[in-house]
Amino acid sequence: MGEGPRIHVLVVDDCVLDRKIVEKLLLKIGVFKVTTADSGEKALEVLGLNEDEQKIEFPSVDCALQDSIINIILTDYCMPGMNGYDLLRAVKEHKILQSIPVVLMSSENDPLKISRCRDIGAEDFILKPLLLEDIQKLRDYVGSTATPTSKIGSKRKMTLEIMTESNESERRPHMAGLAVA
Repeated sequence: MGEGPRIHVLVVDDCVLDRKIVEKLLLKIGVFKVTTADSGEKALEVLGLNEDEQKIEFPSVDCALQDSIINIILTDYCMPGMNGYDLLRAVKEHKILQSIPVVLMSSENDPLKISRCRDIGAEDFILKPLLLEDIQKLRDYVGSTATPTSKIGSKRKMTLEIMTESNESERRPHMAGLAVA
């Protein structure tokens, strides 16, 4: 799409078919660079986290630093070993990694799992199969780590709804769980 920097997404899923589908959707939009991992443990390696010592080991400086920076993590919830919740927790508990947005995906619409993930810092919980619209929303979650390319055309859609004193519905901005007065 453009020559500028891209949003680097780490896609984590134990199912090779699901990883390929998500990767193709991301690449179709044209603002994403994709790295994949088949487990939570491999994702921690990609992030440079030594699981035993909880230290970050950065990749060799031979590669461009911008290419090695992960801007967002998109992970499956149900995986053997370290599942998506455990990966989310490891990222959010680490000083350096905690600012990376994490979006979970699952074929199970389980309100308890969704609530649990949001409580510890998940940006979103998307149901599989992912749609192109779900992938496009990822740009909005990157925030301040977004590259200039990622800001182009990434207006956030807002749902508008609050109750007035008369208990009639009134249309008002509402963003990702934030109420607007």
